[in-house]
Amino acid sequence: MISRRSLLLAGVSVLALPLAGPASAQSRTEFKVAWSIYVGWMPWGYAADSGIVKKWADKYGLTIQVTQFNDYVESLNQYTAGAYDAVTVTNMDALSIPSAGGVDTTAVIVGDFSAGNDAVFLKGAGGLADLKGKRVNLVEFSVSHYLLARGLDSVGLSEADVTVVNTADPDMVGAFQTADVEAMVTWNPMVAEIEKLPDATKIFDSAQIPGEIIDLMVASTASLAENPDFGKALAGIWYETAALMVSDTPEGAAARAAMGAASGTDQAGFEAQMAATKLFDKPADAVAFTTSPDLKATMELVRTFLFDKGLLGAGAPSADVIGIELPAGDVLGDAANVKLRFTADYMQMAADGPL
Repeated sequence: MISRRSLLLAGVSVLALPLAGPASAQSRTEFKVAWSIYVGWMPWGYAADSGIVKKWADKYGLTIQVTQFNDYVESLNQYTAGAYDAVTVTNMDALSIPSAGGVDTTAVIVGDFSAGNDAVFLKGAGGLADLKGKRVNLVEFSVSHYLLARGLDSVGLSEADVTVVNTADPDMVGAFQTADVEAMVTWNPMVAEIEKLPDATKIFDSAQIPGEIIDLMVASTASLAENPDFGKALAGIWYETAALMVSDTPEGAAARAAMGAASGTDQAGFEAQMAATKLFDKPADAVAFTTSPDLKATMELVRTFLFDKGLLGAGAPSADVIGIELPAGDVLGDAANVKLRFTADYMQMAADGPL
């Protein structure tokens, strides 16, 4: 399985895919949504299974098909090619894959950010400064790579001070226990497993860069413009399911157990992952986060990282090549080539009252 956290570099392949579907949107009633397994995206699968998706689709006279992908990058490729109208994605991958692939994309739901689900481990005692001169195993060009860069910068080091060793995410736990591995960056559930090992020292995690690794539901900007009820339905689905997910009720516990089982763990394991996630189950909180000046600072860091890694398209002259529009209307990068947009509109509708 290629998970939420896997190869950004694979996104370069979408540039060769033909664009269709949402790229030429029109008023219609049938929509397709793609999602992949991660703690903050499990509500979409649960909502489909439990009838919540159908409830909100029916309210707006729509048909919404929700499809799980075991291969995260393939879900992004399919969205970029126009086969799906919306997809779950991180802020980094939204910029480097569909937006860099030419698809004007809008973040409809800001669902959560990682608050400890991603971590840097050192074998033995020490801290971030002790990474200097060491090999660090991680999934190259992923959010793990970004987390490492942010950690190194916090102690005056850079990637030039370490040797990155590209490692497949299913191999992480076993690899950490081999003699060759000196340090590692990974994500849950591997973080929880490595943390139990006697020689593992967690020296940095995403809780120390809050709000930077963001999980979204994005949709084609053209599709939303022509079909605003689709965005309203997505908001309704998310907030009803997220409220159930966090509720201290038998129904909430059953929902968490079901989501845990669907993601390959149990209720306790899933709740541990939830504890390392800042979930925006209340629309007002999501609106406040999305309209904060901090989002602009985060996307500046993200686009600079992606440009430095060559992930904004072949021959991109600078990080400005793709415009990123923020809720207030200001744009990072090329205002004539805006391909990623953050809006609080649909979340605000949910905050204002019944959708």
